[in-house]
Amino acid sequence: MAAAATHELTDPREMRALTHPLRLALLELLWREGTINATQAASELGESQASCSFHLRQLARFGLVQEVEGVRGRARPWQLSRRGMRVANVQDDPQAAIAWAALERLLRDRQLDRYRAWLEGRSAYSREWREAAYHNHHVVWLTPEELHTVADQIAELLTSVFPDRRGDPTARPAGALPVELLSIGYPWSAAGD
Repeated sequence: MAAAATHELTDPREMRALTHPLRLALLELLWREGTINATQAASELGESQASCSFHLRQLARFGLVQEVEGVRGRARPWQLSRRGMRVANVQDDPQAAIAWAALERLLRDRQLDRYRAWLEGRSAYSREWREAAYHNHHVVWLTPEELHTVADQIAELLTSVFPDRRGDPTARPAGALPVELLSIGYPWSAAGD
């Protein structure tokens, strides 16, 4: 079964379930690889197979992952149930706002940790990869509507130009590696400045 459309997280229980670092690591591994089984996940993440299996089942309980159809047994692989997740930046429910703040902090910390690891270990990559990696910083004066437009256009560019190659390793060009692209836009000064 192919992954369904992007899932809008609104339930604080779902958000709290994702604030477990191993569950996030498992989701990130699935986003990167397409499918994994608990043994592969354990080897990749340095965790026990039993722990990975338990947390994959917990993610399945919330509808975030599913077993690959037609495969049974201990080595059964898992895949994402959804192509992606999104959470509205503004939560009207106070419990959802608290849960989202905790989850967002953990997500951003993990992303920035991976970026720091790249900076510290980039000498292990080829010159070609070191030259291709980029770091942009812009300060522009925008309205909220214009900032929405920037975010929408970046997402549209990425999805229209580059196909989803997670589920089919044969669709990946030779030499391709998983690349994390972070784009963050926020007001730099206080609202009253």
